[in-house]
Amino acid sequence: MNFSVAFSNGTNYFNGGFYLTAFRNLENKNYLILALAIIYIITLLGNLVLLAVVLMNSSLQNPKYLAVCNLAIVDISMNSVIIPQMVPVFAFNQNYVSFGACFSQMFFMHFFGDMESFSLALLAYDRLIAICWPLRYSTINTNLRMLLIIVGIWSLVVLLEIFPVFFAARLPYCGSREVQSCCCEHGPVYRLACTDTSYNRQLATAKTLTVLLGPLTFIIFTYVIVVVAVTRIASMSQRWKAFHTCLTHLLLVLLYYMPVILAYILGNLRLVQNVDLFTAILTVSVTLPPMLNPIIYSLKTDELRDKIVKLLGRPKVTQQIIKNRANG
Repeated sequence: MNFSVAFSNGTNYFNGGFYLTAFRNLENKNYLILALAIIYIITLLGNLVLLAVVLMNSSLQNPKYLAVCNLAIVDISMNSVIIPQMVPVFAFNQNYVSFGACFSQMFFMHFFGDMESFSLALLAYDRLIAICWPLRYSTINTNLRMLLIIVGIWSLVVLLEIFPVFFAARLPYCGSREVQSCCCEHGPVYRLACTDTSYNRQLATAKTLTVLLGPLTFIIFTYVIVVVAVTRIASMSQRWKAFHTCLTHLLLVLLYYMPVILAYILGNLRLVQNVDLFTAILTVSVTLPPMLNPIIYSLKTDELRDKIVKLLGRPKVTQQIIKNRANG
């Protein structure tokens, strides 16, 4: 999606660009760029290995791992939108961003950020069906149905994100063009407009509440049902198995929502006075979940971990793991 065409609101045509001005006063910012580069490399390696394992093993090509692969694609895309463009901007001071590139990045950055929360809700749906209706799982949650749900989610998020970005792109930017951020975020950009932006603020607030609280409410609702269902299981071993099934997903949910909550607390209570430091903390906290998601899922999921070890050319280790688990 490219916003490079000229937008007009009847009073102004904007043919220039923006200047990203974050980290001007941040000491040792090269260490931040190095950390982000490492995060990006691990994000690519972890998620690509996960995708390769699922594609190469027909036993993993089921609704659960379709949802996992969806999250992996979102993770790669999220960090690919944010991190690569930051290197020339802050390592080589090439901080000019054209109008079209800025709003394109704005759309995709917020799009994949929103997709993270919806992808976690999709995994919660899969766990709900697997635990509450295990005997009917294969008929309720088919590959085709999961694919249709994924397509529906992607389409919904496009609709949710296109309007805030579109209306921001139509604003007249006749004043300062310095964006107080490390990338073209919606808020720091539309606030530069030399007109009333109250509608843009209200639209952004409504969209943010929808994409954060909507999936989170659904996730909490599914776990309430799961807890009720698990408490009715007589066997302690069955309860532990159900808990272990949910543990990985709970870790991913905490990993995504804790930085959001932290950013809200730090931003509203002004606990971090240095704007550049706050931006650096926020940037790292946003890019860490896409890096850690495949690692957590691989370590906490037995069948996936065994397949990865086998893919990396260590069949003897895999056999020993299986043998030890059987003996235990």
